[in-house]
Amino acid sequence: MTSTTPIDPTDLPLERKALLLSGQDFWSTPPVEEAGLASVVLTDGPHGVRRQVGDLDQIGLLESVPATCFPPAVAVGSSWDPETAERIGAAIGVEARALGVPVVLGPGVNIKRSPLCGRNFEYYSEDPLLAGVLGAAHVRGQQGAGVGASVKHFAANNQETQRMQVSADVDERTLREIYLPAFERVVTEAQPATVMCAYNKVNGVYASQHHWLLTEVLREEWGFTGAVVSDWGAVDDRVAALEAGLDLQMPGDHGAGNALVVDAVRSGRLDEAVVDRSVRRVAALAGYVTEPTDGFDADAHHALARELAAGCAVLLKNGGALPLAPGQRVAVVGEFARTPRFQGGGSSHVNATRVDDALTALQAVHAVEFAPGFTLDGSGDTTALRAEAVGLARDADVTVVFAGLAEGDESEGFDRTHLDLPAAQVELIRAVAAVSARTVVVLSSGGVVSLEGWHDDVDAVLAGFLLGQAGGSALADLLTGAADPSGRLAETIPLRLADTPSFLDFPGEQGHVRYGEGVMVGYRQFVTVDRPVRYPFGHGLSYTTFETSGLEVRTVGDDAATVTLTVTNTGTRAGRHVVQVYVATTAGPVRRPARELRAFTKVSLAAGESTTVAFELDRRAFAYWDVREHAWVVAPGEHTVQIGRSATDIVDERTIDLAGDVVVRELTLQSSVAEWFEHPVAGPQLLEGFLATMPEGAAEMHAGMLQMIGSMPMRRFVADFGGAIPAAELERLMAAARAAR
Repeated sequence: MTSTTPIDPTDLPLERKALLLSGQDFWSTPPVEEAGLASVVLTDGPHGVRRQVGDLDQIGLLESVPATCFPPAVAVGSSWDPETAERIGAAIGVEARALGVPVVLGPGVNIKRSPLCGRNFEYYSEDPLLAGVLGAAHVRGQQGAGVGASVKHFAANNQETQRMQVSADVDERTLREIYLPAFERVVTEAQPATVMCAYNKVNGVYASQHHWLLTEVLREEWGFTGAVVSDWGAVDDRVAALEAGLDLQMPGDHGAGNALVVDAVRSGRLDEAVVDRSVRRVAALAGYVTEPTDGFDADAHHALARELAAGCAVLLKNGGALPLAPGQRVAVVGEFARTPRFQGGGSSHVNATRVDDALTALQAVHAVEFAPGFTLDGSGDTTALRAEAVGLARDADVTVVFAGLAEGDESEGFDRTHLDLPAAQVELIRAVAAVSARTVVVLSSGGVVSLEGWHDDVDAVLAGFLLGQAGGSALADLLTGAADPSGRLAETIPLRLADTPSFLDFPGEQGHVRYGEGVMVGYRQFVTVDRPVRYPFGHGLSYTTFETSGLEVRTVGDDAATVTLTVTNTGTRAGRHVVQVYVATTAGPVRRPARELRAFTKVSLAAGESTTVAFELDRRAFAYWDVREHAWVVAPGEHTVQIGRSATDIVDERTIDLAGDVVVRELTLQSSVAEWFEHPVAGPQLLEGFLATMPEGAAEMHAGMLQMIGSMPMRRFVADFGGAIPAAELERLMAAARAAR
């Protein structure tokens, strides 16, 4: 029997090459036997494998095979723990290989611009550093297990309203500082197998055919070498997308897109080298194809999901009601206690191997009584359900109310219109709190919800968000003290929706959404304008206490620093603490947020134990994006390194002086008069020559004159005051300015 050596895929006939550039069905690429390329299956993640078998429906929402539903990104973001993200990624990789899936789509690192975004449960944070660090860790874990990742959705996919058509209109500095850094970190630190483009347009151009995003930034600046895949159905113009840098169109379109590519090459409109480039990238994905392994340990992965979920929930408030003490009479109220909400709706919905509910888990360790209090669909006799719950609460030492949002309240495909809990749940919480000795509220939702109207009536609030299939047991562990709460908010909980930075611009109108808040996203605006919030970014309580001491900040060169400090567990039990490092500065020509997260770490300490932590803050920790230089610039001057318990609770700080970057601007006749006179090279010479031609007293008039005419282009100034500065002198000064750059 003779074997045939596979040929280079770029040597295939054009029609066969084009075949590789789109799916053969909803979930897989076509095999190309003569090139030795197996079919590559790509399935949804990011918090579990959604592997469909049998006939693959074109909507892609039919039942999938059982897999572990790990805590979704909304919970992982609140863990502030890259180890958690990496362990989830690794476990998903193990399950994907067992299920014959070479590429799992995730993680999602888009920024939570508005708390209303229907897909916020799939995203980590309102902060790009936190999102990027966790996303990179997930990719390392998943690809370390031999399964390709797909970081998504690139870029500025921050809403579901009109997501397949809307143009996200974002200025360059905001893109660079807020919406691109998480992708940049994942790409440069973890090299994902694929990057998935977003549905939306960015500044009027579909992300799927955005050359600046897909080629200039992603490949040329960040060095991405993998394949760019479309979000499912995101391609508008197949040939334009291919030219821009999109390699794989998903799902398949029965060959229509491939025919357009072939026709474009045949007619000379498209260089075949562009096709070959994408063929190589897509062919490389076949390297992830392996024989399915012998299954996975579902029990072990469920236990892992429980362990990790406990580190994701955030204890927002505790007036001594938690942890529950042995022997207390505990009433459990709320349908979510026995019917848990543990994941989001839409394409990432995992068919969990099993699901723990908090009621059963609590009953295993406590004598508790239960009343549903409400129904998830709003049916039933609301008054009678509430009365039953109030009756239990009246006789209890502690009542635990499980509240939140049902899956129908938030999902991929639509955005929320408000932050409120259902009215029946708010009324239940208030009624219970009025009669119970102590009241604890446990929240389950994919995004933040308003706590107003009932927050001050209760003793404790535990935000579980969505904790995955073992979340019920994890919540029981936290409520009883078997686990210590260590989550911190990855997004701000506002007092009012109207207080949120994007309120006036979200979700846009007439096909456009203007990112009018600029870089002032989330906590950046709240702290800058000193606007009160219910709970700030980074907030979270523990059953123990921590103190920091010995802060030292040392400069490194002109634009970097090292930070060291000691953290001590001053309480009586073991716990975990998140050290948050912020940087504040007013240096430079642009308005900066009052402070920005620039480093963090999560430490585990026994009671009384201390540890020293160290951080390296590179130049990016102090830089802003300069739209004139199209580069990162560190402004010379003072920068304050702050240690926070949250974005609003700063416990220590040190100020350093950085030499930074001396930016010498290029001068043209279109540059303003002020730019000319303030230029470090041309300015002094220009001023000296200008004053020499002016009458006595001109020096005193100079400052006032610049205020009046400083914005005038030099070309017009010369025309109006022609004799003041000779044209030859301006040419000489422009040349000197260029030479100094």
